Parts: sequence; C-alpha cells; structure tokens
Amino acid sequence: MQVIALFGIEINWWHGVRDFVTITVAYLLALPIGWHRLRAERGFGLRTYPLVAISSCTFLLIGEAMTGDAKADPRLIQGLMTGIGFLGAGAILKREGKVLGIATAASIWSTAAMGAAVAYHNYELAAILSFVTFVTLRWFPPPPSTE
Repeated sequence: MQVIALFGIEINWWHGVRDFVTITVAYLLALPIGWHRLRAERGFGLRTYPLVAISSCTFLLIGEAMTGDAKADPRLIQGLMTGIGFLGAGAILKREGKVLGIATAASIWSTAAMGAAVAYHNYELAAILSFVTFVTLRWFPPPPSTE
C-alpha cells in the first residue's frame, strides 16, 4: 500500500487507481443505454446515463470508505434510490392525455442500480443489468398509446 503525502494530505494511490477502474466500469456499462436514448430522441441521453451511473457508484464508494459498517449500507442505498427516484420523476410528463417518459425514468433508476452494483464490485450483476436495460429499450417498442 503506497501512501504519499502531498501538501499535507495523505493519498493512497493504489486505492485511487482501484476506484478509478471501478468508476470507469460503471461509465462504460452505461454508455450503450445513453447512446440508445440519445439516438431514439427519448429525453435524457449520452451524457446523463453515464453520469447517473458514476455518481451512484461514487456515492456508495464514499459511503463504504467512510463507514466501514455493513449496517450503514442499506441506508446509503435507500438514500440513493430516493434521490434517483426524484430525478426520474422529472422525466415523466403528462401531455394531451398521454403520459411520457416512464421508460426513461425506469432506465435512469436501472442505470443507478447498475452503478451501485459496480461500487460493490458485483460486476456480473452490473453487466447483466446494463445488457437487459439496453435490450429492453432498443428492441421492445413503446406502446403506441402512451409514447
């Protein structure tokens, strides 16, 4: 473990590299989802989804580093779910008797869950979630009456 003091601040470079790789995985897994939403012109796009994934991942990495307590993890996840739910609610619109943005809101939540899975180094679950979300958005058409 290499710890270097820089300007009086101790930095564990190995831990930083590990976190960078973890966040990069969350970013890369969110790119196909963002690309599809951008291409389909469905609200949020290529920038939003990777940012949601890396933010979710980073919040949980910070919580893991701060607490070191397994009992705190459910509270961190609960707070994350609430915040992402608020962001998703902003994507839902009602216009001319139609409700728009439900799939966008759900995919934002899915992307946040994927970022959380990456933060806990559950890469298999994150990859599966990324794949299923992308396939659902790409090949299952929206119902004609709602979107």
